[in-house]
Amino acid sequence: MQIHKALMDINESPLYVLLNPAINHAHKDLPLTIYESELHVIDGIPQLIFVRSSYTIETVEAERISVDHVAHLKPSDGGSAATQLAAHLAGIHSAIKMLNSRIRVLHHYLLAMQKGDIPYENSLVRQVSSLVRRLPAIESEKFQDDFLMEYNDTVLVTYLAMITNCSSTMNELVDKFNTAYDRHGRRGGRSAYF
Repeated sequence: MQIHKALMDINESPLYVLLNPAINHAHKDLPLTIYESELHVIDGIPQLIFVRSSYTIETVEAERISVDHVAHLKPSDGGSAATQLAAHLAGIHSAIKMLNSRIRVLHHYLLAMQKGDIPYENSLVRQVSSLVRRLPAIESEKFQDDFLMEYNDTVLVTYLAMITNCSSTMNELVDKFNTAYDRHGRRGGRSAYF
């Protein structure tokens, strides 16, 4: 509770999360218990006590598919899972690039047909119209809100990954400096700077 009170100076309502490390295969939920602090008056004295809080984990379908895919990714040729994931994402990127180029060609073709530069083809226009009608209407307020939320979450995760990578690199650099100055310190009487 003393640590919790110290954290309350930084964060007004911190949570106490208790992780049960025992593995129970029959239990499908996460082995977590979350407690909130509440102020109760006990014997006329206000005291903070921990109260168990319920929680639900909400994820979107794309998150579940990505996590499941990465969790079951097994290197087949001796490469790491990260290498295979990078190759998979590169394949998806090239597929999206190809789709974009084909849509651009179709768009230019339809514009040229509209200007009269090339003859009008009814069958092609019907096929394009049929294809466009199958697409969901995405110009809604809810779509914009959901899209911006997903975009911001993705950018945040990317920034966190970059910060973690930079911190790891800095930690390795500090370790190398400590090792180098420690060797000099033994020979020349100097002490480590870090």
